[in-house]
Amino acid sequence: MSTVAAISTAQGQGGIGIIRISGEDAFSVADKVFTSVSGKKIKDIQGYTALFGHIHNNGEVIDEAVALKFIAPKSFTGENVVELSCHGGLFVTKEVLSAVISSGAEPAGPGEFTKRAYLNGKIDFTEAESVMDIISAKSKSAVKAALYVKEGAIFKKTQEIKNILLNKAAHLSAWADYPEEDIPEVTKDSIIEAVDTSIESLEKLLSTYDTGQIVKEGIDTVIVGRPNAGKSTLMNILAGREKSIVTSIAGTTRDVVEDTVMVGNVMLKLSDTAGIRETDNEIEKIGVEKTFKKIDTAGLVIALFDSSQRLSEEEIQLIDKVKDTPCIAVINKTDLENHLNIEYINKNIKHIVYISAKTLDNIDELKNKIEKIAGTEDFDPSGGIIANERQRKAVSNALSALIEAKNALDFGMTMDAVTVSLQESIDFLLELTGEKASEEIVDSVFHNFCVGK
Repeated sequence: MSTVAAISTAQGQGGIGIIRISGEDAFSVADKVFTSVSGKKIKDIQGYTALFGHIHNNGEVIDEAVALKFIAPKSFTGENVVELSCHGGLFVTKEVLSAVISSGAEPAGPGEFTKRAYLNGKIDFTEAESVMDIISAKSKSAVKAALYVKEGAIFKKTQEIKNILLNKAAHLSAWADYPEEDIPEVTKDSIIEAVDTSIESLEKLLSTYDTGQIVKEGIDTVIVGRPNAGKSTLMNILAGREKSIVTSIAGTTRDVVEDTVMVGNVMLKLSDTAGIRETDNEIEKIGVEKTFKKIDTAGLVIALFDSSQRLSEEEIQLIDKVKDTPCIAVINKTDLENHLNIEYINKNIKHIVYISAKTLDNIDELKNKIEKIAGTEDFDPSGGIIANERQRKAVSNALSALIEAKNALDFGMTMDAVTVSLQESIDFLLELTGEKASEEIVDSVFHNFCVGK
């Protein structure tokens, strides 16, 4: 493969900018643009050591820099690598990259370095995809989950399943193809045991997808209720700052106010909405319409009720609208005398929390309830999560093939049919990790990577 180069740090002002060069000619290319103050050449120094010097192009000094050398195969890409650390900044880093390209390197494509790491056997598909998940992570939980996948959590789990199936498929093939040999017959019970064990493992792995998406992307959450129920106050409490305007005047919030907040392991893409009520104010009417549109697309609804007020007709309509959606009924103002028909709410909404936004009573209980509904209450990233649709589809297909194998056994079909289904499941697992993947699949995995990674 050719020697490639790219800027591997975020392009913008910063203390350091790194230009990564990878390929067989990385050392000679770097030596053409870098001169150390000691006079040593990059090609002559030991691996994993650094030189300080200057970057030049056509005899003109561009910047000071540190050159760090990695020797194949002990580098990220598995190739010879040089990383030139210069001053950060759009102009300087682009000038250094231009000098490197002029000296024989080719511009790296999106995800080129990670793709080379995969092609050189340094990482599998799931580990490669976790690199971008680490870069794009929006929360501590998302980073931890991606790091465990990067360390091989999914690969190890699928290897265990694959080895069980390979053992049975190989035994079945050998027994069928070489009847003259003294190969023990494969019993139906042993195949069922292997298939059942694998089905259970794949179902457990597949169940991590929804939770993984919530941890990665967050959950669209809308706070709804009548005017002055305390929606904006609750928004500010969850956000940890004054995001929404809070006054005693009903209808203060007339548009959707949005923020992203962390509640335990859950990232909430939170929306504070206009109070639901009949109004002649045209602006407020538009706000109420937006509220109902938000409910239709929300992954979680926090329906806030004022315990000091009786249920209004609009609130009864609201309860009817949200009763079949993931919803928490939050009874606010518990520090005041209760006039609310809580029994009616309890009949229609499964999850109820009593709080006082004024005194902060039971806010922690609300946060725990949010985690429970989101499915992240017992989230354990160490087991690995299915991180994207490609991975989900591969696991789902592997599972379907195993179910077909089990059905073939139950219907008394030939062992050849069972072997075919086992092999299909193995192939999908190989596709998941990239051990068996077409060029088209490889390209699609790295298509959305950023240049420089």
